[in-house]
Amino acid sequence: MVIDNISVDFNSDVAIYMQLRNQIVIGIATARIREGDVLPSVRQMAELIGINMHTVNKAYSVLRQEGLVTIDRRRGAVVTIDVDKIEALEELKGQMLILLAKSSCKNITREEVHQLIDEIYQEYQL
Repeated sequence: MVIDNISVDFNSDVAIYMQLRNQIVIGIATARIREGDVLPSVRQMAELIGINMHTVNKAYSVLRQEGLVTIDRRRGAVVTIDVDKIEALEELKGQMLILLAKSSCKNITREEVHQLIDEIYQEYQL
C-alpha cells in the first residue's frame, strides 16, 4: 500500500474528500507516491482513515479529473501524471488569480508571495 499517514480533520472547513485529495497530491509532489503506484481500494482507504466510501470515491474522481490518477477496473486507482503542461499551467493560472487577489486584499506584498512560493516549492524538489 502506497499510502501512509493519511488523516482527516473532521473539524476543518475543508471538505473531507478535498483533504484526502490534497494529501495525495502532496504525496505525489514529494515523491512519496510515484507514477504507477496503486492507491488503496475505495473500501481500504475508507477503513484506513475512518470515512465513508463515497467520500473516498469522490476524492479519487477529482484526482482522475485532474489527470493524476486513472481508474482501472482490475487495478483500481493508479497514479498517472498528466504530461499536458500547457493545460496544467492554465489551470494553475486560474487558481492563482483568486489566491493572489485574496492576498492583495490582505496587503501581502509581491515579495512575500515570491518568498512563500520559493519556500513551498523547495519541498517538492527531487
